[in-house]
Amino acid sequence: MFQEFKKFAMRGNVIDLAVGVVIGGAFGKIVASLVSDIIMPLVSLVVGGMDLAGKFVSLDGNTYPTLAAAQEAGAATLNYGLFIMAIVDFLIIAFSIFMVVRAINRMKKPEEPVVEEPTTKECPFCKSQVAIAATRCPHCTSSLE
Repeated sequence: MFQEFKKFAMRGNVIDLAVGVVIGGAFGKIVASLVSDIIMPLVSLVVGGMDLAGKFVSLDGNTYPTLAAAQEAGAATLNYGLFIMAIVDFLIIAFSIFMVVRAINRMKKPEEPVVEEPTTKECPFCKSQVAIAATRCPHCTSSLE
């Protein structure tokens, strides 16, 4: 069992996946910082200084000045502002990944088409398809040499 696990863990796909997860985690932090520190302040400026992260609806019927105050009071809240920010994060990450994959695909050389060798030939007498190595036609028994 140990040998099977070692063989599985050392396959190229598993190592590539591990590297991808580590790089993806770091990339996610960069994008989260981009969204929260650069994009959302610009969005806030465009929409008149509104803090999207602080937008919520209290489900207990009371009104709270901030999300932190509602959470401190133990009120159940629908945090639609945080949800919108998560959607923006996702869209930016998806677009960024798309652009990286697109750039990588453009750098790759186009694969040359594989030309397959013919496996059959035509009998000159009866026009049937026969194997390339055949010396006699199986249909009309003519000699093909």
